[in-house]
Amino acid sequence: MSDAPTVSTTPDLHEDGSPERLAIDTIRTLSMDAVQAANSGHPGTPMALAPVGHTIWTKFLRYDPATPDWPNRDRFVLSVGHASMLLYALIHLAGIEEIDKDGKKSGKPALSLDDLKGFRQLNSKTPGHPEYRHTTGVETTTGPLGAGCSNSVGMAIAERWLAARYNKPGYTVFDHDVYTLAGDGCMMEGVSAEAASLAGHLKLSNLCWIYDSNHISIEGDTALAFDEDVGKRFEAYGWNVIHVNDANDIAALTAAFDTFRATNDKPTFIVVHSIIGWGSPRAGSEKAHGEPLGEENIRLTKQAYGWPEDAKFLVPDGVAEAFKGAMTERGVPLREAWQATFAKYHDEFPELAAELDDLFASKLPKGWEAALPTFDADAKGIASRDSSGKVLNALVKQVPWLVGGAADLAPSTKTDIKGAPSFEADNYGGSNFHFGVREHGMGGVVNGMALSYLRAYGSTFFVFTDYMRAPIRLSAIMELGVVWVFTHDSIGVGEDGPTHQPIEHLAMLRATPGLDTIRPGDANEVSVAWKAALEAGNNPTALVLSRQALPTIDRAKFASAEGLLKGGYVIADSDGEPELILIATGSELSLAIAAYEKLIEQGVAARVVSLPSWHRYEMQDAAYKESVLPKGVRARIAIEQAGEIGWDRYVGLDGATITMSTFGASAPLAKLQDKYGFTVDNVLKVSRALLGKDA
Repeated sequence: MSDAPTVSTTPDLHEDGSPERLAIDTIRTLSMDAVQAANSGHPGTPMALAPVGHTIWTKFLRYDPATPDWPNRDRFVLSVGHASMLLYALIHLAGIEEIDKDGKKSGKPALSLDDLKGFRQLNSKTPGHPEYRHTTGVETTTGPLGAGCSNSVGMAIAERWLAARYNKPGYTVFDHDVYTLAGDGCMMEGVSAEAASLAGHLKLSNLCWIYDSNHISIEGDTALAFDEDVGKRFEAYGWNVIHVNDANDIAALTAAFDTFRATNDKPTFIVVHSIIGWGSPRAGSEKAHGEPLGEENIRLTKQAYGWPEDAKFLVPDGVAEAFKGAMTERGVPLREAWQATFAKYHDEFPELAAELDDLFASKLPKGWEAALPTFDADAKGIASRDSSGKVLNALVKQVPWLVGGAADLAPSTKTDIKGAPSFEADNYGGSNFHFGVREHGMGGVVNGMALSYLRAYGSTFFVFTDYMRAPIRLSAIMELGVVWVFTHDSIGVGEDGPTHQPIEHLAMLRATPGLDTIRPGDANEVSVAWKAALEAGNNPTALVLSRQALPTIDRAKFASAEGLLKGGYVIADSDGEPELILIATGSELSLAIAAYEKLIEQGVAARVVSLPSWHRYEMQDAAYKESVLPKGVRARIAIEQAGEIGWDRYVGLDGATITMSTFGASAPLAKLQDKYGFTVDNVLKVSRALLGKDA
């Protein structure tokens, strides 16, 4: 590999006793001890990167440990998330104060020494990979490698957009930087390449990635599968690439970060050549990567560091005080100056300040719901992607920080904002974001934007959720109010063929805890679905929309679309107790209603239930669910142009499905499905079979 390190694995002890070296070795030994106590974890990378973390936090990071939610703080992202003990040790030494789930100071440290001793234990604040909302000081959840890289691009984008909208002459509200630690695994994962390409195109000079080039992965030397010149790749992306030949060279690290801070036309990529497990008998080996060093190796390593060999979780006197002092000396005056500026900003720019107050508090502007359009009944109707586009364009006028775009598909997904400029390197105030054909990268970037106050959305064809499963899941884990807009939701895509026709995708999204998957049945359900999505500040929403036109249901005749807010509702009913219930979502809702009208004419007491959001429906109480799907009514049919999995919850053992599966509740019904498909006649035949009125 052309950028292989040339440094020795033997510790250089010439700086022994210096406050800087003492703090760095404290980070190393805390990491070793925590992994050993847990008998699980990754000690080698925190040991190697301790000088990097120490340099960033004590010399550059603009951060006030007493106010960790200061909006203009610099962000520090650990994309190499398995090296979590590095971040935990930094948080502990910085004395960051805990912010509780209500956004208030708890009066406790974010991480105490006892929390470090509980590393990787159940219910601890120090899980194996850092978790956003779980541990104060953790800016994002970065379990899968490369996720943090893509998130950091979103954070840098958000800063640029916020600065363009809110900064005024003499009033700098946003000017923070984003630092990201990444490793060889992050560089191998495609998501980091997607995000890096976009960042280079956008010339995000507020973004700095630090690549820990140690050439070790779990299986051994990375040369087994990875021998490219990563620095050259990033030069091709349009990044400023700097090499630091020894991770222990504080002067070289400092110079590299100084160069980053002085660069104003491109992002910075610092290749730091390190030795994993530095100073230990396992230095430079995969044995230092994913397992504890062992008691004897730890003793020998501490001996090499000049550290008390038998001391565990030792923080020498003065180390934490000096570390925190270096941060507060820089961070507190900056934070206080920012607060003073923002106070004056309220007087000078009251409307923009009011927006920021809402934005920082995760609130929506008063009266925003008035922008939601309603749609008149129309038998021809409109595709739900089109009605979604109309709703979105109405909402952005009321919620300016509702921003996003598509993976090169905005004209098709209808997520383009009419008449608005694009977000580009020469116009960071644009509101149409172009993520390129980078679905995975888009997902991570959108999550990063949401982590920096924006109500962000990302869009693509529904079938391409295959490419962005990880960021969708992470948005749910982090409880981000992201809106995922997915169109071309079924075989209605038609001539594009089976590769573009999603079948199992609804089941996949519905199986994701914390994700509200909504498949609206007409234009008015689409409008209410957007309302639901924006009101859900602490969970993401996936809107699953059609390409083909859907009839706009006559709400004077049938129930209000507001029922969608409860996930499922009775949209059409019989005069008395129903004997048959048709359940449908999306494009099949109008089919169910058409079949219902025929059944009523034939004397069948039928009911239609629109069930666009299983997530919301399951949150309702038992009484409401009984009112919608009475247990006594066992003749039920679910109709959906998707896989059958999951529908047994609602149709029961005696019910049937008309889905894209090759089987049904029983073989005869499966044959009916295969023969007749999604037609009124087939719904009627299956209904009569269930009721025993037809052979």
